[in-house]
Amino acid sequence: MEEEVRISKRIDIKGLVCPYTFVKAKIAIEGMEIGEVLEVLLDYEEASRSIPRSMEDHGQKVLKVEQINGTDWILVIRKEKE
Repeated sequence: MEEEVRISKRIDIKGLVCPYTFVKAKIAIEGMEIGEVLEVLLDYEEASRSIPRSMEDHGQKVLKVEQINGTDWILVIRKEKE
């Protein structure tokens, strides 16, 4: 059974493309406490791959990458380090 993840903050970056998608997500997670969870809604396919990769490179934990319809993805990322 999947553990229940409480979302601390949600951002909608639909309509943005790289590098703005990552910049917005990075700014959002920088303003959060360790252990808090960020949900990102986006519609740029490349960012559905690049944001999780970049977040993990920066020491954060990617909990979910899910395509929710023909155009949109949800990313769920837990802040693990400053």
